[in-house]
Amino acid sequence: MSGGGGGGGTRQTYIQIGTSTANYTRSGGRRGVLTVETGLDVADAALHTRAGQSAPRLRAAYNSVITRVAGSLRGDAPPDVERLARELQAATDQTLGQSGARFLLGTVMAY
Repeated sequence: MSGGGGGGGTRQTYIQIGTSTANYTRSGGRRGVLTVETGLDVADAALHTRAGQSAPRLRAAYNSVITRVAGSLRGDAPPDVERLARELQAATDQTLGQSGARFLLGTVMAY
């Protein structure tokens, strides 16, 4: 994604945060893994810089949310992706101290 307009150069707005995983218990007591790919789209230049510098804090916040969501999975039911996205957006806003960074949810796998 590119930001800006007019005749100037383009600026990258995407920040890849990475993949987070958490374990959970599936039906029959088997272990499962929840894997979530995460990223951000940040158009504001100052907030983009702040988000890039806060990547380790964002990963930690995302890991907490994903671990909590994985712990709430029941049996072989799929994760509630809408809820997961809402909670990860809230974690983004809280970690950065403001809104304006759009959380992007990539692949979500529960296996």
